[in-house]
This record gives sequence, structure tokens and C-alpha cells, in this order.
Amino acid sequence: MVLIDQVADWEAGHLLAELNTGRFIGEPWNVVSVASTDQPVVTMGGVRWLPDIPVADLDPTASDLLIMPGGIGWQPGREEVFVAVAEQFLDAGVPVAAICGATEALARAGLLDNRPHTSAAKVALEATGYKGGAHYRDQRAVAEDGLVTAGPQSPVQFASATLGMLGLMSAELLEAYDAVFHRGDPSAFPVLMSG
Repeated sequence: MVLIDQVADWEAGHLLAELNTGRFIGEPWNVVSVASTDQPVVTMGGVRWLPDIPVADLDPTASDLLIMPGGIGWQPGREEVFVAVAEQFLDAGVPVAAICGATEALARAGLLDNRPHTSAAKVALEATGYKGGAHYRDQRAVAEDGLVTAGPQSPVQFASATLGMLGLMSAELLEAYDAVFHRGDPSAFPVLMSG
């Protein structure tokens, strides 16, 4: 997971919890945090996160997924190193999951020009000057061609779309996950726990 300065702590929270614990996917994943340096990154919530490795040590071929949460740090002049990594992951056929401001960074770099995607709102991406408007989908999350995108209002759908794209949860379990964590429907909890 990318730790850009002022990263939005909550946007990848559901996804990180499921990957790290493996509670609904069977086996836990090794979650590694990546920053531009080895120094602590302060989140939008004011928490200091210490990255596991600097971005220079990241190898897409030794990874299964790149998670790019939003945050204030997604700005020209600060985002390029992470956008370049996202392009390397996509080129290597390794999935990328981007939410909120990270989608705008991908748009500025032209990485959404020819891929189905979503974000906070179409107008937000249009403000970046990108040319991918024909591929924009007005959905909570889009998972296609090795790329998951979502807006800041959709952390549960972001997690669900990513877990689904990776084949870690069945359609039935994903529906139960959304029912419990998005709609607050406790009747779906037994289905979720049976997975």
C-alpha cells in the first residue's frame, strides 16, 4: 500500500483489514506499506505510519497488488513516483487498486484514458485534463483490466471490488460483505461467516 503524505487513512481500511487478517478470504496476505522515503508519513487523521520499504525497493513482479488510497498528497510534483510505480504494475499485469485522489493522479498521467474507471465524480477527473471521459462509469467502484477505481464515498465497494477481482471471495460472499458493511444488514452475517 502506498503511503503518500496526508494519506486518507479510512479509504483502504476495509480492504487492508480483509487482506491482513484473511478472515473472509481464507489466508492472510502480507501487507507492505511503501513510501517515498523510510521516514514516517502522517495520515489525514494525524496518525504517524512508518513505511515498511521505500518505493525504490518495490518490485511489481514480487507483488500481488498495489493499493493507492487517496489523500491530500496526490498533487503534481509529489505524486509522480507513485504513478510511475502504478504504470509498472499495470504493464507487468499486476493489479492496481486506486481510490479518490489516487484516481486523479492516474488520470493526470493518462493511465485512465483507455481503461474503464470511476472516481469521486466525472467532473473531478475532467479537471485534471485527462482524455478518458468516454471510459468513465458512474458507479461506486469499477474493477476491470487489472484496475480497481472508486470514489472516497465507497471504501466498502473498493474493498469488495478488489477482493472480487483477485478472486478471493465468491459473488455470494461479496454480496454478504456489502450487505453487512455497507447496508448494515445483520441478516447477511451468517452467510459472510460461512465463507
